Amino acid sequence: MNIFELTRALVDIESITENEEQMGAALFTHLSELAAQYGGHAELIPVEPRRNNVLAWWGNPTVTLSTHMDTVPPFFPSREDDQHIWGRGACDTKGIIASMIFAVRDLLEAGHTNLALLFVVGEERNSAGALMAAKSPRGSKFLINGEPTENKLALGSKGALRIELVASGRMAHSAYPELGESAIEKLIDALNGVRRVKLPVDTILGASTLNIGTISGGRAPNVIPDHAQAELFIRLVDSGDATLEAMKQAVEGKAEIREVLTIPALLLGSLPGFETTVVSFTTDIPALGESWGKPYLIGPGSIHVAHTIEERIPKAQILEAVQIYKRMVQQLL
Repeated sequence: MNIFELTRALVDIESITENEEQMGAALFTHLSELAAQYGGHAELIPVEPRRNNVLAWWGNPTVTLSTHMDTVPPFFPSREDDQHIWGRGACDTKGIIASMIFAVRDLLEAGHTNLALLFVVGEERNSAGALMAAKSPRGSKFLINGEPTENKLALGSKGALRIELVASGRMAHSAYPELGESAIEKLIDALNGVRRVKLPVDTILGASTLNIGTISGGRAPNVIPDHAQAELFIRLVDSGDATLEAMKQAVEGKAEIREVLTIPALLLGSLPGFETTVVSFTTDIPALGESWGKPYLIGPGSIHVAHTIEERIPKAQILEAVQIYKRMVQQLL
């Protein structure tokens, strides 16, 4: 396969989070062949039943190239035109996987060793694969993590704070509201308090942002609601500790607050000769920590079309990424 054929073949394997088994098997087969050809090793690393990370390495890894194999729903297959490859996961991150594989192949052909490729499950939900990989590092000193940054080296990435607000009330007939206690009204008051919280701003990462993602509650229009719930997502520019405490104070007495996920913001490494950017999305890097080495973040494609029905990746950026990854690895080695 050429690199565009590999990208399309990967896109055409549905790998929505928790359904990565087939993708892991395909990558393991591909990397096993590459390992056999150049004297390396390939391994499936179990994460959960029917979910495996895939690792290939040559020598004693100094640099590891890594990204995730799962995608968000819904699945739709690949197509291409003169400029782009389209389909779910095209830029997030099937095209990145193809670029990394071809970069490593070229480096091995040129006689370089001490490299690894690590592809993990679960990034789109809870970083389960990265958390498992962090438990079994292989001595790598540098990690090149792939996400769509339009081939610019990210100087930092925002973190994430997911919380749930749960309000409780007492049911009653709507004709006699004084006999009940509306959970929805409590939740509205709590959300109003949350929206008034002044969120932190960072000189590099910019402002924290809040999204009220879902609201649910109530039983019928003529019943005073006894339950209401909202899910919130905050893009962090720091550890999130102060933001979480401010949220707790804002909803106190109105709703219970449940912390679902906290991933701190990151400032990342740079290298001379590479164009830079700052990204607002969260990656697997915090879950991996520095167990796989000092992290760098870069990849082809635009985050603005990831997770959309217009997901696509420029063919020119896929080819450019191969050269970028090779240059980075050579500098780091």
